[in-house]
Amino acid sequence: MKPIDALHKYFKFESFRGSQEAIINRLVNSTGNDHALVLMPTGGGKSLCYQVPALCMEGCTIVISPLIALMQDQVDALRKKDIPATFINSTVLGEKRERRMAQFLNGKIKLLYVTPERFRKPEFVEAVRKVEISLLAVDEAHCISEWGHDFRPDYSRIGEFRELLGNPLTVALTATATPEVQRDIVDKLGVDKGDIKIFHQGIERPNLRLEVTDVINEEERLKAIDYAIGQYPGSGIIYFSLIKSLERYSELLNKRGIEHGIYHGKMDARERKRAQRWFLEGDDRLVLATNAFGMGIDKPDIRCVVHAEIPGSLESYYQEIGRAGRDGKPSLCLLLFDQNDLATQMEFIKWSNPQPHFYDRLYALLYENEGMANSMGMDYLREQLNFKNRHDFRLETALNMLDRYGVTEGSVEQKNFQFLDEVPDILLDEDHFQEKLLNDQKKLLSMVQYFRAETCRRVFISTYFGFPNEKPCGNCDGCY
Repeated sequence: MKPIDALHKYFKFESFRGSQEAIINRLVNSTGNDHALVLMPTGGGKSLCYQVPALCMEGCTIVISPLIALMQDQVDALRKKDIPATFINSTVLGEKRERRMAQFLNGKIKLLYVTPERFRKPEFVEAVRKVEISLLAVDEAHCISEWGHDFRPDYSRIGEFRELLGNPLTVALTATATPEVQRDIVDKLGVDKGDIKIFHQGIERPNLRLEVTDVINEEERLKAIDYAIGQYPGSGIIYFSLIKSLERYSELLNKRGIEHGIYHGKMDARERKRAQRWFLEGDDRLVLATNAFGMGIDKPDIRCVVHAEIPGSLESYYQEIGRAGRDGKPSLCLLLFDQNDLATQMEFIKWSNPQPHFYDRLYALLYENEGMANSMGMDYLREQLNFKNRHDFRLETALNMLDRYGVTEGSVEQKNFQFLDEVPDILLDEDHFQEKLLNDQKKLLSMVQYFRAETCRRVFISTYFGFPNEKPCGNCDGCY
């Protein structure tokens, strides 16, 4: 099947957009080493860049995706189009998992979505090696890089996974990657630099109006929210960094009779799913959310995205505002800046970068008390490490990194934790720690510079992501 025929038959689009056709043709016509790194704005149609080739190629496609909820939504959407796709992750158990794998092995499934953690399962690796893998798609590829804004430790092993699969043709896709992160993605993929082509469309969302507002108290913040939802009526997302802030403003909106939903990580899975469905299936829906809300939110008529508290990086900010105005109609992206919010983000940076001595302490504690850790769980570890701040997430970060580097396997929460090896030098390297800490602090500084910029905001973002010399957009508060 030709790419344009697949586009018409399954997706009902008349033509490709932007660089989609060039990317797809490179993959479909590849002789084996014509890899691609795709940098495309959120809502720009990245998924088509691997879904269409998957339908045109003889073999199967494996899609590595970071979030279970995201892959479920994508597979549901494909199946509604009669595209043979499925997913295998930790929520798929027993006979259902075996049935899906059998369908994939028998060629009845063209696209198989998995999390990178699935490659830890020897039985999974042995099974997929029996199949002709025509294409490996790495979605949200910025998760590969430790210098990116959303590093996932298992993503950094993509090169190993490619080798296990016989080094198939690979396409990596992301909306947010600085030049440094782009280089890291290419390096971690394990492909020759001469074999991979980078496609980028720049920051092409002219219907999005970018504004910032300085606020110093609750009253001013609420006034700015009123402005956004009043001037741009319709569906909207208001992002908060802290759950307690989200809950406070939810109370204030309730008192004023403004209907809205909430979404954050402390809600159970069923509540989150219900909130997401409520937002997606209705018109004029407003949701207050942390950054846990977003991936998989493909709602075309979001008229405003408000960051009520400053995010930690320009990467996450740009990814989140990209959810506005996917129907091409005017939409507002409003950032509220309170100097006090910077302290919150500095705390987040601290918790996401455990010091070398923290790894030493944790390793010693786990090594000497493995049984206690398994029987008593995370609370026991926190108590032994003398945590005084309930927002201190160093423990979660450190356990993930020990797991990534093969020091441990299993989980204290599931009571199957065990040691395999010693802590690698990189986690105990003071210079590497300081470099990573400085990198994250620079990302936060870029958000401050974005707020203070007196020139075009879209030009500022484009330059940050390595696309210099863009013309002023004429649709931000820096232009007029």
